[in-house]
Order: sequence, then C-alpha cells, then structure tokens
Amino acid sequence: MEISGGRRVFFGWFVVGGAFTILFLGFGIAYSFASFFDEFEADFEASRGDISLIFSIAGFLYFSLGAVSGPLSDRLGARPVVAFGIILIALGLFMASFAVSLWQVYLTYGAAVGVGIGFSYVPSVGVLQRWFVRRRGFATGLAVAGIGVGTLAAPPFCRVLVESLGWRETFQVLSAGVLLLGLLAAWLLFPTPMVRGLYPDGDATPIGEAASSSGISLREALASYPFWLLFVSSTIISLGLFVPFVHLVKFSVDHGHEQSWAILLISLIGVGSMSGRLTLGGLADRFGRHRSVVTMFLGMASVQAWWYLSTSFWALAIFAVLFGLFYGGYVALAPALAADYFGTRNVSGIIGLQYSGTAIGNLIGPVAAGFTFDLTQTYDLPIALSASTGFLAVAVILMLPSPDRWREV
Repeated sequence: MEISGGRRVFFGWFVVGGAFTILFLGFGIAYSFASFFDEFEADFEASRGDISLIFSIAGFLYFSLGAVSGPLSDRLGARPVVAFGIILIALGLFMASFAVSLWQVYLTYGAAVGVGIGFSYVPSVGVLQRWFVRRRGFATGLAVAGIGVGTLAAPPFCRVLVESLGWRETFQVLSAGVLLLGLLAAWLLFPTPMVRGLYPDGDATPIGEAASSSGISLREALASYPFWLLFVSSTIISLGLFVPFVHLVKFSVDHGHEQSWAILLISLIGVGSMSGRLTLGGLADRFGRHRSVVTMFLGMASVQAWWYLSTSFWALAIFAVLFGLFYGGYVALAPALAADYFGTRNVSGIIGLQYSGTAIGNLIGPVAAGFTFDLTQTYDLPIALSASTGFLAVAVILMLPSPDRWREV
C-alpha cells in the first residue's frame, strides 16, 4: 500500500490495527458485563456477589493466562495463539446462551471467554513492542485504545440488543461477530518486522535497540527488583481497578438514576480510556514512560476517592471520564514500560507474568465489593478500600527507579 509521494505505509500500523480490533472485541465483551447484570440476577435468582463472580472468573483468567500465552507467543508467534483465543471467546459466548443455571455461566462466559481473552490480550500487545522502538508508547496506546473504544461502544450496543432480542440471542450475535472479525484481525499480527523485510518504526536501517530483538531472559527478569515492584504495585492497584466495571451501574441505579443513564457511565469510562490511550502514550514517549505511569497510579487513586463523595449523576460522570483517562493511560504504558526495563526478546512472556498480579486483583476486588454490599447494603466500604489500595500502590511504585537509572546500577 502506498500513500502520496510513493511512500509505503509501514506495515507496523496494520499490526496495530489488528491488535486494536482484537482488544476492541475481547474487552468490549468483558466490559459490557453490566449490560447483562439484571438479566443474570433475575433469571438465576442470584445475589450481587454471586453475579460479580462471573466477571471476576473471566478477569482472573484473562490476566493470569498471559503468563502462558505470552511465552507461547514469543515461541510460536502471535497469530496462532490469538486465533485460538478468538475461537474460545466465540465458543464461550455461544455456549453461555444455552445456560440454565449459574454454574454453567461460570464455565462459559466466565471461564471460556476468560481463557479466550487471556490467549488474545498479551500476545496482541507484546508483538507491537518488536515493531516499534521510538514510537512504542504511541503505537501501544493506539492499539489498546481498542479497549477504550470497546468500553465506549459495546455496553449500550449490548443493552439495545438485550432489550430487543434477549440476553441469550445477544450472546449468539456477539459470538458470530467475534469469530469473523477476530480471525481476520489475528492474521495481521506478524511476529517481527524482519519477516516482512522491514525494520522497527519503518526505518531504512536498524537503529539502536531496533538492530535486533534484544533483552533479558524470563529468569533474569524474575530475579530483578523492578519486575517485583511493578508486579506488586499492579496487583495492589487492581484490587480497586475493576470494581467500577461491575458495580458502578448498580451504584448509580441505587442512587435513583435511570438504568439507561447508568449504563452510559461505563461508556464514559470508555471515552476517558480511549482519550488516555491515544494521547498519553505519545506524550509519555516524550516526557518519560516511567514518570507517566506513576502519574496514572496517583490519578486512579484520587478519582476513586472522588467516587466515594459522589452520588449525583454528573459527579459520577466526571468520575467515569477521569477514571477512564488514568486507567487507559496506565494500560497503554504498562507493556511499553516492561520493554523499556527488560527489552523485547521475551517481552510477551514478561508482560504475561506481570499481568498475573492484575489477575489476582481482578478476582478479589469485584467479588469482595459485591459480597460486602450484600452484607451492608451500601458500597461505602468497597469504594473506600478501592481508594486506599490505590494510594498504597502509589507508594510502592514510587520506589521504582527509572529504566536508565536501573541499567546504570
């Protein structure tokens, strides 16, 4: 493909497009969970804690399985690994549409979809780190903006389908769409620019790190203190990070807002998330990805404190946009920051191991919030704990040296 002046479009941007589509599909499904909450609650006569466990099972699996899919992607290439994940997502949705008891939803929407996203997410973002060096933050941010766009568009779209077709038929429609678009996108995820006779960033010759896929081994990364500071801080921040995706809509309805408006709060998280991923990744390339990640942590903790004080719809809307902005910026920067510290040779495996900490937070946070509500009939304590763990994560990540300073030691 050529643009004006006879210059070819760097194929790396098509890889970005493939990753964007994969993440749009997977996380659009995952973060539309609130659109099905009421139907699950009614059909299966379950509590909020029981329903929240569906989301947490999926989230635990799609973050923890990066520790498996990442190394597989480093060895086999992203395309077959991601294609397998897409097939599992589609199969899980289709099978969930026939569930007659809640445990079947745990196995299908929770487990199968969770495993499918787990085999799609890390390989999609990991492969980009080899296609870009100078513009790594921007390219990763552009790709993971698919999560933000999915969070923006999918919840209201799913809600419209649920109201017109029913939740079971909606799952069948989503299954077909994921299978078709996902497999097409997976084909674009070529493992390195070298397989197409190119160099990272579209350079005519390799420059610096772009000369090869350099970096340390998984064993060496695990023996380093930056890895564990990143792991611990991401685990702690994740305890509160996923609570809004499950409970913000119910919180809003509990405070007297119409459900159609409450669902829009998830979309507003998507608006903020998309903005953060598209803008903050590029800015961090200029001002420092390490410093920027610390800022994202502080922002997430601060807006969780804002949520504790908010009950009006407009206050919740402000929370949703700002939370999405900082959360989206963090997700955009995390893979690029891992490549900055540890190189690109085993980057998918290293990212996958780091995300296993996020899986722990995803498993515990939303479920604990749901059962706490069941006991207290209020979200005050879960929100306060989300903010508190956020500030604790800030304290941990402040101990992390910059990549340049660490390499000098």
